[in-house]
Amino acid sequence: MVREFTVVIERDAEGYLVASVPALPGCHTQVRSMGEVMERVREAILPSLDADDAEDIGRLELVGTQRASRGGR
Repeated sequence: MVREFTVVIERDAEGYLVASVPALPGCHTQVRSMGEVMERVREAILPSLDADDAEDIGRLELVGTQRASRGGR
């Protein structure tokens, strides 16, 4: 069975790409280049799918992203 997950990719202060899978709490990885990000995400997803409660994984739909700031208007 093929499962698809939304992956969120951000760049941290040191320049690393941090990829996370919102539907799988704790599923994230950190890499230096876009070329390796999806391979590493797939590796991070596998243990979550092997868990006993894998059938209970909820399906989340990415609605969009927004930026928020603090202070000012």
